[in-house]
Amino acid sequence: MPHLPLPDNEAERLARLHQLQLLDTPREAAFDQLTELAARLLEVPMALISLVDSERQWFKAGVGLDWCETARDIAFCAHAVAANEMLVVEDTHRDPRFADNPLVRGEPGLRFYAGVPLCLEPGVALGTLCLLDTRPRRLDPEGRRQLRMLGQQAEALLRLHLQHRLLSDQSQLSDHRLARYQAIIKGAAAGIVRIDAAGLIREVNDFALALLGYRREELIGRNVSVLMPERWARHHDDYIRHYMTGGEARVIGRGRRVEAQHKDGHPIPVHLAVGEVADPQHPQRREFIGILTDLSEIQQATRQMEKQQRLLSVLHKGLTDYQALMSGNRLWAFLQQALRELTGSDYSLIGEVLQVEQRPALKIHAITDLSWSEQSRRLMRQLQAGEMLLTNPDSMLGRVFARGETVLSNRMGEDPRRGGFPPGHPPLHNYLGVPILDNGQVIGMYAIANGEADYDENLVAWLEPFTSTCALLINLYRQLNEREEFTEQLRQARDQAERASRAKTEFLSSMSHELRTPLNAIMGFAQLLLSNGRAPLSERQQRQVDQIYKSGAHLLALINEVLDLARIEAGRINMSLEPIRLAEVAGEACDILAPMAGQAGIELSLELDGTATVLADYTRLKQVLINLVSNAIKYNRPGGRVWLGARREGEWLRVAVRDTGKGINPRYLDQLFQPFNRLGEENGAIEGTGVGLALTKSIVEQMQGRIGVDNLPGEGCEFWFCLPRAAPVLPAAVAEAPAGGRPAPGRRQRVLYVEDNPANQRLMKELFEDLGSFCLECVHSAELAFEVACASPPALILMDINLPGMDGVAAAGLLGRHPLTRRVPLVALSANAMPEDIRRARQAGFRDYLTKPLDIPRLLALLEQLAGEPGS
Repeated sequence: MPHLPLPDNEAERLARLHQLQLLDTPREAAFDQLTELAARLLEVPMALISLVDSERQWFKAGVGLDWCETARDIAFCAHAVAANEMLVVEDTHRDPRFADNPLVRGEPGLRFYAGVPLCLEPGVALGTLCLLDTRPRRLDPEGRRQLRMLGQQAEALLRLHLQHRLLSDQSQLSDHRLARYQAIIKGAAAGIVRIDAAGLIREVNDFALALLGYRREELIGRNVSVLMPERWARHHDDYIRHYMTGGEARVIGRGRRVEAQHKDGHPIPVHLAVGEVADPQHPQRREFIGILTDLSEIQQATRQMEKQQRLLSVLHKGLTDYQALMSGNRLWAFLQQALRELTGSDYSLIGEVLQVEQRPALKIHAITDLSWSEQSRRLMRQLQAGEMLLTNPDSMLGRVFARGETVLSNRMGEDPRRGGFPPGHPPLHNYLGVPILDNGQVIGMYAIANGEADYDENLVAWLEPFTSTCALLINLYRQLNEREEFTEQLRQARDQAERASRAKTEFLSSMSHELRTPLNAIMGFAQLLLSNGRAPLSERQQRQVDQIYKSGAHLLALINEVLDLARIEAGRINMSLEPIRLAEVAGEACDILAPMAGQAGIELSLELDGTATVLADYTRLKQVLINLVSNAIKYNRPGGRVWLGARREGEWLRVAVRDTGKGINPRYLDQLFQPFNRLGEENGAIEGTGVGLALTKSIVEQMQGRIGVDNLPGEGCEFWFCLPRAAPVLPAAVAEAPAGGRPAPGRRQRVLYVEDNPANQRLMKELFEDLGSFCLECVHSAELAFEVACASPPALILMDINLPGMDGVAAAGLLGRHPLTRRVPLVALSANAMPEDIRRARQAGFRDYLTKPLDIPRLLALLEQLAGEPGS
């Protein structure tokens, strides 16, 4: 790390620093608030006020860093002090002076530094006001200007501290030397007045004369009360007489802050110390010496500091309580009222600039009410509510919000820029309008009028933090409004979608009801006619009635498929995804379709691995296979073949159904999975609804799969779908119970198993065949399980969660409330293995939760525990 340079005036600098007597003093609110303002205004996580001593840098105030000091040789501030100019390091890793600095390589990992020296007098830097960040950043010219302004405020606080200390020293010195007449010297930097026991002025020094505005001959021999305000002057002689007669001293020997009265009558704040001088030779002859220290500058600095603190307090509240103020719609009124009080003005306003038809317009957020008639009150209410925009670019306001000018006028009556006021308008004496800028663009403005004193450029500079804070708050306000508008658009879109969904559901439900009612009669009477033995139909009539029945069945199938498709698209069909052996489901589907294939002379061929397992819903997977195989049979050639096979593709199992028909016309391929589209076969001899493939695609995709077709016109086509592979499902006979895991023989206890999947039922039955102490009863729905359990309560209920109709969680609540079943233990057995599913099941009353694939040893342990419970 490069050698740290020292200032040329290091000895003078250290002497001045120690004279300040600020090192190692407690924290002070004024310094802390200034660093907090610097961090917020310039958007950095750390800000410090540091004083650089001979071996260390010590932090008088800071935000974002808990340290109180560091060694000087690693201090960034020491470089700023040595150069006595602003130091900005945008990326410490790229600056050879600091790349190896421990504060960069270690905690806190500094990447950015900007510091401005703090001087009580030119050329003597005592420390810095600095900004720190753990990431690289740039400080633009506006940021540098703001940092310099904040540094000037820090210097003002240092001077105020020094003045307070010097005043304290002066008071102590006065208390010790009040009795010494030698202190009365013409060159003293304090006013000195000597009076006799009667209160008459005997001597006054030049400083006092200059301070109070008198000539010496105007005061000598006059009562000292002439130098006091009336409220004290009329009691002064009584004070002296009371003291001379042995009374308690009220001022003598005690320093006090009082007011002296200038010759022209205005008060002067002073510190008064009075001492008594006794004459040993004439004990009754007493004199008193008063030392007056002018506190005007200190009082002015104190007022300036109090004013600065009020400004900081306003900005702090506006930033930290932004959400609370916005939620109560009080932010702009709060800032407008604070602006009026800070500047001593009668009127103020704050507004935001909007673009209306590509022209700037001012929307008033808060304004002082200056109405004088009913019409003006209505206008004021419109402005305050934001219902009216100001657009005139040539008015005193327009010059600010439309042109970005700072408009200052202390003689409004004579200002040519002022437009005319209507009769009755309150008079305006002075005016200040300030634009609020963001990246050079006017986004708002504020204005004040009728201030106690003239407005000037110093006031504009002093209000710069207020202006910057308003810019930040306007941007936050806009972002909040944009977010609320976006949220409202989302809400409207959601409501519209829900209304559309409800309308679709109501329409489908109504259609189903209205179509099923006449179909019930059509198909019922058709069956009665076909089976009527007393009045048999002729062969022609049987063909006609049979056609009526088939057409009704076709229409009923169409209704069922349309409703099924609508439910799947709306996501209202519950699916229980679990490992399923494909060969079992395919076998069942082909058994169902074998008569159809035989009637058409089609050969069905299955080429499946018996261990191939997919993650799917058993019922829906069978429905997909039936749809695809039945299509392959219907659209095949006479004596053709349908082949069903599968192969592994990574994490997927690809299931294919191939036929030997004429294939699909290529021009219809992009319409293949559209509902109600029969791809040019509308007038063909083969019946169909045009919904089957769309329904099949929706089911496959809801099972997290994908579907497609390989088409060979004239030779046939192959429909395929892919589903996630799952671990092989082992037959129950393969699993062995652990030693001692089977319940002891004895009275057989009944276990009720609620499961709609036949394969899972067969697995459980095979398992229970080897358990001599238990017998298993299977039901396929929660409703049936409730009836069976109430009729004869079992020892245990094993229940799937995803069931048709009432699900397992609802069934558990019903069983838990019924007096006949509330003591029956419930165990969930489900493919849902998420923590939320398990928590919900336990809250519903399940004693335990088993997940699929089934952990057989764990189930046997549960059964053994049940067998050992009292009353089992």
